[in-house]
Amino acid sequence: MEKTFVYGMAVSGDNFTDRIRETRRIRSNFEGGINTILISPRRMGKTSLINKVCESIERQDIKTIRMDIYDCRSEYDFYNTFCSEVIRQTSSKVEQAIESAKEFLGRIIPKISISPDSVTDYSISLGLAPKDISPDEILSLPEKIATKRGMHIIVCIDEFQQIGEFPDSLSVQKRLRSVWQHFRNVSFCFYGSKKHMMENIFQNKRMPFYQFGDMVTLDKIPTEDWIDYIVARFNANGKSISREGALKICATVDNYSSYVQQFAWNVYVNTEKEVTDNIIETAFEELMAQCSGLFIQQINGLSAYQMNFLRAVCSGIHNDFGSASILEDYRLGTKSNVTTLKKALQDKELIEIRKDGIYISDPVFEIFFRKQYC
Repeated sequence: MEKTFVYGMAVSGDNFTDRIRETRRIRSNFEGGINTILISPRRMGKTSLINKVCESIERQDIKTIRMDIYDCRSEYDFYNTFCSEVIRQTSSKVEQAIESAKEFLGRIIPKISISPDSVTDYSISLGLAPKDISPDEILSLPEKIATKRGMHIIVCIDEFQQIGEFPDSLSVQKRLRSVWQHFRNVSFCFYGSKKHMMENIFQNKRMPFYQFGDMVTLDKIPTEDWIDYIVARFNANGKSISREGALKICATVDNYSSYVQQFAWNVYVNTEKEVTDNIIETAFEELMAQCSGLFIQQINGLSAYQMNFLRAVCSGIHNDFGSASILEDYRLGTKSNVTTLKKALQDKELIEIRKDGIYISDPVFEIFFRKQYC
């Protein structure tokens, strides 16, 4: 069933909006064997974009593998996930997965579970213990398979910033790059939801993955494209919204993809035939209510200094936090304390540092914070 608006999950089909330029570029990278690093703030549709590109590739000699490592908390968690997904997604059936494990992993015997309602849906659990793992052997697995089968494999890893949180992360990154940089039949696509951590991994000259591939920055979808999309989705379902109403939806949430979809859906379900300003206002109140629980969790545990820093940013202060007047007016403590506050709030993804200053990362959180705490 085609949904009218989709949020909180990857979108596809008619729910996927614009991204023509980015789709073309990433697909060219994939087909040309170029490593790709996709960086953007949260809620911009990174996963949806990569899914769309992978599904658009029709060449029989190219195989895409997609995995999410958000739940990986250590180097060995990663090896288990990486190995299991490479075996599973390069095998068309259970028997082939077993043979691949035997051929390419030697002594490791996979544990395979099959979904009760499907003969083709199965998962693989290798259950590798540290003593069982040869990191180079695991990391070389896709190259071995690609070479043997005469294909090119693209390994897409979502939430790649988790690598940066592993114990002894720098050594892990060095190990990964030292193996992967020699591949001839495999390329990679890395993307994740923590923009500042992804930037540190791939844009810091001191880090192993510096200049590992083509950096693609995912910006906001242009307003006009969003307006066309929203109006068309309403019209297709027998309802109407003016271009001004669609513009108000986009402007309120600063064109953040997931929020545009969620806000538009709230407007849609409150509309019988034609959208009014009152409906849009009601829909936004619902959006705030839907998000407030998460926002309260993010705020809980913040220090008084951290709350004061957020108040300063929400009040329009974006630079010169170390000046005497700002330190005093917003009770931020000392200049050295400001540096600590910036890092802590950036790590919590509450602020982002741009070229022209510091801003709240989430536009809806900013509205919530202003109403509740400023």
